[in-house]
Amino acid sequence: MEKLAKQSADLADAIISAISKLKIADLEKSLVELQKKIADSKFWDKQSNAQKVMKEQSSLESRIQPWRKLEKSVTEIQELLDIGDSSIEKELTAQLASAQKNFDQMKSQLLFNGKYDSKAVILSIYAGAGGTDAQDWAQMLLRMYTRWAEAEKYSVVTIDQSDGDEAGIKSITLEIDGNFAFGRLQGEHGVHRLVRLSPFNSDNLRQTSFAKVEIIPKIDSPEEVEIDEKDLKIDVYRSGGKGGQSVNTTDSAVRVTHIPTGIVVAIQNERSQLQNKETAMTILRSRLAQLQIEQHAESLRELKGPNEQAAWGNQIRSYVLHPYKQVKDLRTLFISTDTDAVLGGEINDFITAYLEYKFGQ
Repeated sequence: MEKLAKQSADLADAIISAISKLKIADLEKSLVELQKKIADSKFWDKQSNAQKVMKEQSSLESRIQPWRKLEKSVTEIQELLDIGDSSIEKELTAQLASAQKNFDQMKSQLLFNGKYDSKAVILSIYAGAGGTDAQDWAQMLLRMYTRWAEAEKYSVVTIDQSDGDEAGIKSITLEIDGNFAFGRLQGEHGVHRLVRLSPFNSDNLRQTSFAKVEIIPKIDSPEEVEIDEKDLKIDVYRSGGKGGQSVNTTDSAVRVTHIPTGIVVAIQNERSQLQNKETAMTILRSRLAQLQIEQHAESLRELKGPNEQAAWGNQIRSYVLHPYKQVKDLRTLFISTDTDAVLGGEINDFITAYLEYKFGQ
């Protein structure tokens, strides 16, 4: 029992330290203030603001509760250990192991101290070199990320999509929202390479395909990234889809160009021109915020346009399905031979390896 007592004491100290570093007490104060607003009789008079507050409340609760629950469970284990009943030693050993496992999974939050780490993510996938194979590969990556998000109980909303000519997708943009979504997914940004026997080639030859994954934090508040209207060129045009689907008879599609950097965002998903413009502006703010991070710029005026060609050559991960099976991250050198699991959304080991590689433990 002595060994268990020491292990539980060490874990309790580590949890208290983490709670302090994550400023859970401050988050709890913020939650109390939000709850006061929600209790006000006029709270629902402004629906859009009320929904924003409710979402913020949910986000705070999901950040606070797991840590307080873990803290309570370890305290209860310590109290039972103090009783000294050896008949429950096996049960307490299992409970402590479970608590330790939960802590090991949650402690990665200590690495999330970036400005936008707690933000939702705008994730885009673009098929690269490789024709139909590349478009199919983009579809496979879409499935991988949506499966991962579903397992993590994150919300996934499709913002814009362009289907492939024969199979797969040419491009897709999603919003993924959940605890530290950007902090966790930031390492997925870059080019992903697939090597396999092509299902679209009659000779069944080995094919290499590429897809680019773009990860940016969602900046939906204009105050966070202020853009000068004079720096924008806004075009409207008629949207259309493959096979006559989703074709509008009005000019509802919107293309926004940020002149200083050359960043272009085009959205035609909604039937309303206003909605498409708002979505395009959100993505533009988000891309500019990410560019500021990458270029260590104090203001938007200092930004240079993104080097798309250089970014395209930035391979971060290789997925080989033939002649052997292996997924390898080219930065951390982390390897998995269970390619089916990885492509089925089990990418947490790659996420953790990247965070440890970038920030250290």
